[in-house]
Amino acid sequence: MPEILNDIKLKDRLEAIKHFYNSGVTKAYSFRKQQLLKLKKAILEYEKELYKCLYIDLKKNKEETWVTETGFVIAEINAALKNLHKWMRKEKVSTNLVNLPSASYIIPEPLGVVLIIGPWNYPLQLLFAPLVGAIAAGNCIVLKPSELAPATAAVMKKIIETCFSSEYVFYIEGDGSIVVPQLMQEFIFDHVFFTGSTITGKAVYKLAAENLVPVTLELGGKSPCIIESDADIKVSAKRIAVTKFSNAGQMCVVPDYLLLHESIKEFFLKTLINTIEQFYTKDALGSEDYGKIINEKQFNRLIKYLEEGKIIYGGKYNKENLFIQPTIIEHINVNDTLMKDEIFGPVLPVITFSNNEEAKSIIQNNPNPLAFYVFTSSKQKENYWLENIAFGGGCINNASWHLTNHNLPFGGRGKSGMGKYHGKYSFETFSHFKAVMKTPTWFDPSLRYPPFKGKLNLFKKIIR
Repeated sequence: MPEILNDIKLKDRLEAIKHFYNSGVTKAYSFRKQQLLKLKKAILEYEKELYKCLYIDLKKNKEETWVTETGFVIAEINAALKNLHKWMRKEKVSTNLVNLPSASYIIPEPLGVVLIIGPWNYPLQLLFAPLVGAIAAGNCIVLKPSELAPATAAVMKKIIETCFSSEYVFYIEGDGSIVVPQLMQEFIFDHVFFTGSTITGKAVYKLAAENLVPVTLELGGKSPCIIESDADIKVSAKRIAVTKFSNAGQMCVVPDYLLLHESIKEFFLKTLINTIEQFYTKDALGSEDYGKIINEKQFNRLIKYLEEGKIIYGGKYNKENLFIQPTIIEHINVNDTLMKDEIFGPVLPVITFSNNEEAKSIIQNNPNPLAFYVFTSSKQKENYWLENIAFGGGCINNASWHLTNHNLPFGGRGKSGMGKYHGKYSFETFSHFKAVMKTPTWFDPSLRYPPFKGKLNLFKKIIR
């Protein structure tokens, strides 16, 4: 059972973390590097236990766990270790004419004590990937895992406590609706990083606003996937199926719905169904590559969607096993719940379109999606969609894999979130970039001082 902390004990814990940060220990390059190495070593030492626990919580196999959880975090750590010295370096920038002969530079510094709140769908990756950035940037951290993936939360606790003192990284469990407000009311964090639903994200944002605490919100939304008439149908079907039904669709960047050009509807859907059965067999319940729904609450929410539209594939479910078959639904209306809610499960609505304006109007019902995907062989069509749809990040002729490239920033916009991370962008999110200008005393022209009368024309020449 998680330790329950009363207000006084919690406040003491948080103040101890602040005191440790103020000691300056975390700011040294050698310290940051050492902590990253310790974290990497511990994750690898607990690799087998992570496989076991992620299977218990979400029925993830070892291969999927490595690609989307353990290996993902190791890659983030490796990127930070490789580039940390460069990221920490003072950057010299040019100085404008009016300030010459001054020197100007930017110094990255840690924010302080940060709070990272993780979700249940990728419980290791989405808690530890931002942790890597926070460590690299020199902060102290409070980690709040999701209580809905308890097996994984338990092994993550072991990893953290193996590596770090609680004054440096404090791992706190419990009901998020109780623990998070308690944390944010007891202590003023220097940054809050939240991954989860838009509804909960709004609540976190509101709590942070009370003390003007900056936030990163990694939310979700309805990410559209467009399949144009000239798409490579076989490749498109494979890349959509493997993403949409990975983790039983419980991923924020899966294609939430398909916008399928009417000219290829029959061939594409036939190919997609064949692909699903090749990947997960006709009985996905017995497939080692197909996961389960996280809990009964989410299961009950998802099966209600099966009552909308027309099921053209799948639709079977088993409550005892928290199983919902990969499902494709057509004849969907834009006013249906399926087209308003973020589905976050293995249910895929398909809507056909005949022209760009028709497809664009459907997307605009849920603007600023976290992800956006286009399958096409045409550079012209690719450019049209990139120029006409606002979104967080996305792919051309692929789906979701952009988030595995740590050289790309990952994050949403509008209702799908704010801020970005991965690779150097994580370091930047958890850093303040201090602007400094150093001016010599040997050059001190009277032009800079009153009286200013008669100097306007000269000012116009040097300030422009």
